[in-house]
Formats: sequence, structure tokens, C-alpha cells
Amino acid sequence: MVKPQALPPQRASLYERLGGYDAIAATARNLLPRLQADPQLGRFWAHRGTDGILREQQLLIDFLCQSAGGPLYYRGRDMVTTHRGMRITAADWNIFLGHLGDTLNDLQVRAAEQQDVLQFIESTRGDIVEA
Repeated sequence: MVKPQALPPQRASLYERLGGYDAIAATARNLLPRLQADPQLGRFWAHRGTDGILREQQLLIDFLCQSAGGPLYYRGRDMVTTHRGMRITAADWNIFLGHLGDTLNDLQVRAAEQQDVLQFIESTRGDIVEA
């Protein structure tokens, strides 16, 4: 009689490894004020009302949760449409990545998960950076 082989253990999703919704929401709530306060990036929020910023924050949370393998459904526009015409440069992108790294460090995200987050975020660069 042949014994069935055990399936290899499944790796938890990035959503689970980051700590789920609450951890991803904390990341967005920590990151957005940094971006808004940045002398170069603040221009993207300079004429936005509080309601619009809160909506953007929730869309970011939903996008990140879904992209990390979580149960949420992102209902926003695709990244190309969302960022078209904003004139986001490579320099802007690099400043954003610095703030993201600082946020992940402040929230004590483990190095392996930080690498996975940065790898995913980097995969969106071509849809966001215009110049």
C-alpha cells in the first residue's frame, strides 16, 4: 500500500505575515502624514480636503490588503489612471521609498516582510513614475 505524500506546508500570505488589516492600516496611517509633510512630496496633497485624504487613505489600505493576499477588495482605479498627470519623478519615488522604509522600521516589520513589501511596491513603479 502506497502512503499519500504530505503536501508541503503553505507559506502564509504577506497579508498574514504583516499582521493583517490592523497592521496594514497602521502602516498607511503612519506613512501618509510623512509623505504629506515632506517638502518635495507634500505638493501632491497641498489642495486636498480632509475627506479626500481620508478616502485616499482607505483606498491605500484596501489596495495594500488585497495586493498582500488579504480578503479585502480594492475598488479604486488602477495605478496608471490614479497617478496619470501627477508628474511623479524618479526622485519623488526614491523619497517615497525612504519614507516607506522608515515607516516599516518604526512599526518593527521584520526584514523578510519588509523585503516582500518593497519588492511589491517596486513592481508598481512603472505604473506610477512618469518622468
